[in-house]
Amino acid sequence: MDFFNKTGKMALGSRLRLLTAKVTEDAAKIYEMYHVDFSPKWFPVFFILHHDGAKTITEIAEQIGHSQPSVTKIVKEMAKADLVEDNIKSQDKRRNVAGLTEKGSIIAKQMVEEQCADIDVAIDGIIAEATHNLWEALEEWEFLLEQKSMFKRVQEQKKLRESKDVQIVEYQPEHKEAFKALNEEWISTYFEMEDADYKALDNPEEYILNKGGKIFVALYDNEPLGVCALIKMDDPHYDYEMAKMAVSPKAQGKKMGWLLGQAVIQAAKELGASKIYLESNTILKPAINLYHKMGFEKVAGHQTPYKRCNIQMELNLKD
Repeated sequence: MDFFNKTGKMALGSRLRLLTAKVTEDAAKIYEMYHVDFSPKWFPVFFILHHDGAKTITEIAEQIGHSQPSVTKIVKEMAKADLVEDNIKSQDKRRNVAGLTEKGSIIAKQMVEEQCADIDVAIDGIIAEATHNLWEALEEWEFLLEQKSMFKRVQEQKKLRESKDVQIVEYQPEHKEAFKALNEEWISTYFEMEDADYKALDNPEEYILNKGGKIFVALYDNEPLGVCALIKMDDPHYDYEMAKMAVSPKAQGKKMGWLLGQAVIQAAKELGASKIYLESNTILKPAINLYHKMGFEKVAGHQTPYKRCNIQMELNLKD
């Protein structure tokens, strides 16, 4: 259709719904042709009850991938048509099940012997005429979307596209306010500001830059929305610390944390560092996952000035 040529792949759902509507319309005509008073939407429930016998609403819903309210509604509709008997007592006397009535069983037998056989041959004919096997393609798509949903795939593309518009720059005096504000925002969300925080945030030049460290700023539309520092350490085990990483909630999904971390790691390598140290807290699960993704591993025993620190990590740059 010209409409779908214009919209492109973003109208996949609409196109599938249109195809479904066409198939469902034909299905209703096919039931009528075989003199069966039957709604196409009943078929999944009807098939399970014919194939497996009486089942509870929950069991049916699990097998056909529908919600329990949806199955309940269908069963009630089929009961009115005298195809299904609802609230049958099961053998253990504790569960109510639904099963086919005598009329339902007769129709099921007719469907299997006549209608289903004709439909199978007709669909095989379409498959033979078509370039692509829709039935196999649907199975493949269902599997792939179970592994990763369409939402997740689009979300990843959105992050990737927006991350390309993020610019990582080195700290300038005009970034001082943003460096402090962004850190205060995230620290205050989960913890309390401490003396060591104010020391670095109030005097970034003196505490970080003049001692051989660096600060990186993530800009999006020229607005500073993320920061991270590489602080020179006076420690026999570590050269530098990755610290004061903070990203505004407005920048969520733009991979700023990852981009800032990569900038810090690259700067540490250029400065000849062999290891980078960091401190965090395990309640910050996204941050901990990010550090692991960067290659940091958990260590212990290093003295910390922060009350909130309950995990210490290091990245070996010589590996």
